[in-house]
Amino acid sequence: MSSAPVAKEHRLPTNITPTHYELTVCTDRESLKFYGSVVIQLSVVKECSSIVFNSLGLELFNPTITSLVSAEPRVYPPSTLQLDKASERAILTLPSSLPAGATVELSLGFEAELTDQLNGYYRSSWKDGGKTKYYALTHFEPTAARRAFPCWDEPAFKATFSLTMIAREGTVNLANMPPVFEGRLTNTSVPVLWLKEKLADIVKEDDKLWKVTQFERTPLMSTYIVAYANGEFEYLESSYTSPLSGKTRPLRTYATRDLIDHMAFALEVKSKVIPLYEKAFEIEYPLPKLDTLVAHDFDAGAMENWGLIIGRTHVLTFDPKSPSLRTKKMVASIMNHEVAHMWFGNITTMQWWDYLYLNEDKIYPEWKSHSTFVAQHLANALQDDASPSSHPVEVPCPNADMINQIFDGLSYSKGASILRMLYNYAGEEKFMRGVALYLKEHLYGNSVTEDLWRGIQSATGIDIPGFMDNWVKKIGFPVVTVTETEGGINVRQDRFLETGRPAAEDNETIWTIPLFLLTVADDGKSKIDSQLILDEREKFIPLDTSRAYKLNAGTVGVYRVLYPKDRLAKIADEAAKPDSFLSLEDRMGFLMDSLAMAKAGLMDTSDVLILVDALRNEKEAVVWSAITSSLTEIISVWGEDTKVQSLLAQFTRGLYRPLMERLGFESIEGESADDRQLRTSCINTLSNVDDPVVVKELRERFDKFLATGEIDAEIERSICKMGVKHGGRKEFDAMWKTVKEETTPSLVMSGLGAMGMTQDQSTVDEIFDTIVLETRDQDVDFFFSTFAMVNFRFRTYVAKKFLEHYDEYEKRFEGNWTLQFIIKLAFFALSSFEMRVEIEEFFKSRDTSKFQMTLDQALTGITARAAWVERSTTDIVTWLEAKVGQQ
Repeated sequence: MSSAPVAKEHRLPTNITPTHYELTVCTDRESLKFYGSVVIQLSVVKECSSIVFNSLGLELFNPTITSLVSAEPRVYPPSTLQLDKASERAILTLPSSLPAGATVELSLGFEAELTDQLNGYYRSSWKDGGKTKYYALTHFEPTAARRAFPCWDEPAFKATFSLTMIAREGTVNLANMPPVFEGRLTNTSVPVLWLKEKLADIVKEDDKLWKVTQFERTPLMSTYIVAYANGEFEYLESSYTSPLSGKTRPLRTYATRDLIDHMAFALEVKSKVIPLYEKAFEIEYPLPKLDTLVAHDFDAGAMENWGLIIGRTHVLTFDPKSPSLRTKKMVASIMNHEVAHMWFGNITTMQWWDYLYLNEDKIYPEWKSHSTFVAQHLANALQDDASPSSHPVEVPCPNADMINQIFDGLSYSKGASILRMLYNYAGEEKFMRGVALYLKEHLYGNSVTEDLWRGIQSATGIDIPGFMDNWVKKIGFPVVTVTETEGGINVRQDRFLETGRPAAEDNETIWTIPLFLLTVADDGKSKIDSQLILDEREKFIPLDTSRAYKLNAGTVGVYRVLYPKDRLAKIADEAAKPDSFLSLEDRMGFLMDSLAMAKAGLMDTSDVLILVDALRNEKEAVVWSAITSSLTEIISVWGEDTKVQSLLAQFTRGLYRPLMERLGFESIEGESADDRQLRTSCINTLSNVDDPVVVKELRERFDKFLATGEIDAEIERSICKMGVKHGGRKEFDAMWKTVKEETTPSLVMSGLGAMGMTQDQSTVDEIFDTIVLETRDQDVDFFFSTFAMVNFRFRTYVAKKFLEHYDEYEKRFEGNWTLQFIIKLAFFALSSFEMRVEIEEFFKSRDTSKFQMTLDQALTGITARAAWVERSTTDIVTWLEAKVGQQ
C-alpha cells in the first residue's frame, strides 16, 4: 500500500456508487483497538479502472474486487491501493476496467486504535467504584464515518447496511437497528478471511469469551447517521403506539451504571413526541425501535443517528432527586430536536452539506416555547449573521474542512428562524401540509432546498422559491427603517451589520420581507396583517400614525426594525404597561432590536438602558431573559472599564433587588414555572454584579455544600461560582475534586464554570498550564466560556494564554469541533483594537483553513465591540451617573 495524491475534486467520483455494506466490527476495549471488515456492493455507472472512496486513520488490508454479474464471480486483483491523507481518500487501481452496468463487491479489512478524539469509532471513559472503564461509540457527523470503516462518506451516497459486532461477553452491542441474532463467537461467525485470521489470534491470546451480535438490515441511509456502540450499558424501557398504524414500538435509553437513574425523563419525552411528529409529518416512524445512549465524552450536544440517538451527559440526563427546571427544559428541547431529525434529515437527507439547515424541529408547546425560540434561536441567528464575516445559510462546501465550519449557530438557528417566518406567513396548516408532501416525495432519498420549497408551494399556492431564495442564498439579513410621513409610513430595507451602515457593495440584496404589521383600532383591539410584503428597496404604507402600530408582530420575521426616536419612546411606554397589547415576543424583540441598533451605532446605548429601566415591572420570565441578555452584553463589552462596571453593577442591583425580595431564595410549592425560572435568573444576575446580600447567601450555601454535599439544583451554578470567586484555594480545589469525581453531570458543569471564577493569577495559570490537560476534551471550552463572559479581570490574559498554548490545542483537537468552539470563546468578548491586531498577527503564520470562518467572525466582532466602546462610553456614563444618583 502506497501513499500518493489522488484527484483534487472535493466530491467523490460518481462513476461507482455503493448500494449495500456488509460491515463487521470487532471491539477490543482492553487493548483499545478495533478490527473489522467490510464488503461493499457497488454499482458501476460508467466504465472505470479505479475506485475512489473515503478512508482516514485506518490501516487497510487485502483489498479485493469481485464481479457478481458473470456465472462465475471474477476476481480483479488490485494493482495499487494509494492513500491520500489530505483529501481523506483511498484510490484502488485495477489492472483492467470495470464495464458500465456491472455489479461488483469491494472487500477490505481494516484496523485502528480506539482514540479519545471524539470522532469516528472512539473510546469514552467512566468511573465505576473508583476504577476507570472504557466503552466505544461512534460520532460520524459530518465526515467521520471514514475514520471507522472505508466508505463513500457523503450524504448523497445512500446505501443499506448490515452490521455484525464482535465483543467480549458481559457487554452490550448497540446499533441503528435491533439485533436479529446474538451468540458465542465461532469459526463460522465471520465470513471474511482476513478478519477471521485476526480474530483467531486475539481469541487465542485471551481466555475471555467473545460474542457476536448481528443486526437487521437498515433502510437506505447516509453514512453520517450510521451508529454503533459497545460497553457495559444498562437501560430503561418504554414504548409508544403509532397514531397512524396502531403499531407499538419499543423505546430504550442506555447509559453506564452511574447515569442510568438519570435517564427516565429523556425516555418520557421521547415517548410523548414521536406520535406528535408522526401526525405532523403524516409518516410513521420507519424503524423498529428508537434507542438513546448518553455518553461521557461527546463532541456535539447530541446526534440524531437513525434509531440510536447519542448525546452528552449534561444535555440528556435529569436527576429526579435534585430537579432543575433549566435542566428539564434543556433535556426536553434536545430530545425533541433529535427525534424530529428521524424524519427531517434522516428519511429525507441533504444532497450535500450546503443544505444542512433542512434539519429542523418543532419543539414542545409548554414553557412558552415561542418566546424561548425568540430568546435562543432567533437571537443567536441575528447576532451571528450581523457580522460582515457571516455566511449564507446555504454555503458551498469545497471540502471537509468547510463542512465542519458551517456546523455553527447560524446554519441551525437562522435556518430554523427562516422556516418559522415562512410558517407564520403561509399559515400552520398549509405549511405543515407542504412539509409532509416534501417528505413523502423524497422518502429515503436526497433533497435540495428547492425540493422543500416546491412541497410548500404546492400546498400554499405561494411562489416560495421567489420568496425564500435570498434568505438562504445571500449573506446577512435586513433592517427595516421606518419614517413617518403624512398619511402613513415609508419603510426601507438595507443589510444590517453590527459594524454600522453597509457600504454600497455590501447592500445589494433585496429580501422579500413579510412585515407582519400590527395595528390597534379605536376599541383597543389589535390585528396583524401577515400578507403585507416589502420586496423592493422602499415602499409607502398608508397608516394612521396617531394610533399605535408595530412591525414584525410576534417577532417572527428574520429582520430588525429601526423606528424614529419619537415612535421608539411610544413603543417603549406601551411595552411597560401591565396590560400592553404587545405580546411577550414583541417586548423581547423590541429590546433585542434596540440593543443591536446601539451596537451598530444606529441609536444611543442610553436609549437601551432607558427601555430596560422602563421594563423593571415586567412579570414574565422570558421578557426578563431578554432584559438580562441585553444588560449582560453591555456589562461584558465594558468589562475591563472599572468605572463603567461599577455604575452598571449599581444599576443592575437596583433593577433586580425588588424581584429578589418578592421571590426569595427558596422555591415555593405550587409556584409557576415562570417564577422558578425568574428566581434562578435573578440570583445569577445579582451574583454576577456582587450584590452583597446574594453573595453572602450563596457563600453560606457553598460552605454547607462542602460540609454535607447538599445543594439546591436550581441555583447550583451560582452557588459554586460565588464559592470560588470569593473563596480561596480550598474552594477551588473542592470544585476540581467535584469535576474529577464526576459526582453528577450537572455538578461537573457547575464545577467547571466555578473554577473559571478564581481571582488568583497563579491559579489561572495552573488552569491553562496543567488542569486543562486533565480535563475531558469536550469540557475544555467551559473554562474559556467563564473567563470570557463573567471573569472579566482575566479575559484578555486568557486570550493570550490560548495563543501561548495554541499549538497544543491544535494537535489535541484535530478533526473535531472543539478547536472552533475555543477560538470563538477565547476571542468573542474582547473589546480592544490592540487585541485584534495581536490575534491577526499571530495567525498569519498558521494554517487557519479548518476554522477561518470562525476566526474572521471573531475578529470582526472585536472590531464592532471596540468601536462601540469608543463611541458610546460617554453616553452611558452620563446616563448611568444620573440614574444611579436617583436610586
